[in-house]
Amino acid sequence: MPPLQAALPAPYYIDDAHWRRERERVLHREWFCAGRLSTHGLDQGLTDRLAVVDVAGESVLVVRTRDGQLRASYNVCRHRGSQVVPVDPALDPPAPCPASALRCAYHSWTYDLCGRLLKAPHTEDVEAFAPDAFGLHPVGAATWGGFLFLHLTPDAAPPLLESLGDAPARVSRYPLDTLVVGATLVYDVAVNYKVVLENYNECYHCAAVHPELVRLVPDFARGGADLDWQSGIAHREGAWTFTASGTSERSPFPGLNAEERVRHKGELVYPNLMLSLSADHAAAFALWPTGPGHTRIVCDLLFARDEAAKESFDPSDAVEFWDLVNRQDWAVCASVQRGMSSRAYGGGWFAPMEDASLDIRRWLLPRLGEDPS
Repeated sequence: MPPLQAALPAPYYIDDAHWRRERERVLHREWFCAGRLSTHGLDQGLTDRLAVVDVAGESVLVVRTRDGQLRASYNVCRHRGSQVVPVDPALDPPAPCPASALRCAYHSWTYDLCGRLLKAPHTEDVEAFAPDAFGLHPVGAATWGGFLFLHLTPDAAPPLLESLGDAPARVSRYPLDTLVVGATLVYDVAVNYKVVLENYNECYHCAAVHPELVRLVPDFARGGADLDWQSGIAHREGAWTFTASGTSERSPFPGLNAEERVRHKGELVYPNLMLSLSADHAAAFALWPTGPGHTRIVCDLLFARDEAAKESFDPSDAVEFWDLVNRQDWAVCASVQRGMSSRAYGGGWFAPMEDASLDIRRWLLPRLGEDPS
C-alpha cells in the first residue's frame, strides 16, 4: 500500500511574502488564461479594439490591430510611469472599446496599438531622442480554443501550444473555439487559488460535498480511484450532460465520439484554467488570484452558437446545476483556507487516490527552483 504523501506546507497558501514570490516567479512567467476573447471584445474579425486586463496585479493593454493581430503591452507609459489607461484598483477595469491609438492622459505621449511611440510632445529639441527606444513594454498574447492567454515575460515564453501539452489533443473534438458564452457566474472566494486547483483535481471529496453531482455521476462516489479520466466519466443510465436531470433539449456537439456523447471530461490547464466538458456545453473556470487568501473565479458556460441563437435557448438547467456544485466547492475550499491559517496546521497529506493532486507540487515547485520530492 503506498504511503501518504506530504502536501505543500502552510506558508505556500497563507503567507504574503510567499504569495509575492510565487506571483513573480510563477504567475508572471507562465501563460495566464485571461478568459474568453469575446468577453474582452477581441473576437477574430474585429479590429481596432482595446481591452484592459489585470494579470495577478499587473495591468495589461490588449488590442486587436487593424490587420487583425493580437498585441499586448504593460499599461505603463514610458515617460513618467503613469498608466496609459487609468485603472482604479477598487473598480473593475474599463470596458473594452474601439481604439486607434493609445494616449497617456498625463502628458499625452501617444502610442500605436502595437506599442510604438508615435508622439512625445516637446521632445523635438531633445538631443538624440529616439522614439523607437520608448515603445511600451510588450506582453505576450496568444489564443487557443477561443481563450486569450497572456505572458508577462514574453522573452522567456515558450509557444503557447507547447505549454498546453496534451490538453488540446484530448479535447480536440469539442468545438471550443466556436462556442459562445451563454451565461457567466462570478464568485469572490476567500481562498488561495491553489486550493481551488487541488480541489478540482480530485474527487475524494465528491461523496461528502456533492450529493447531487454523485447522483448524476455515481462513479464519483468512489473518490476518483480507478476511474478512466482519459476517456471521461460516465453519467448514470439515461443521463449524458451536467444538468439536474442529466439531459437537455440542446443537441450534443457534432463530431464527438461515442464516449464523449455520454461522458464527462475535465482538464486542468495550469496555472488558472479549469475546463469541464459535457456533450452540449462546457464550463470554463478562469481563476484570478489577487492575494494569498483571495481568488475571483469566473465561470463561463459555453454553448454552440446555433443553439444559443435559437429563440427557445435557455441555459438555466446548466446554470442552476453548476451554480449549486460551484458554491459547494467554494464553501469547502474556504473552510480549507481558514483551517490552513490555524497555528495548528503546518501542512497536509495526500491519500493514494489523490495522486493527481500531487500535480500542484510537480508543477509549482520546479518553477520556484525547489525539489518537488
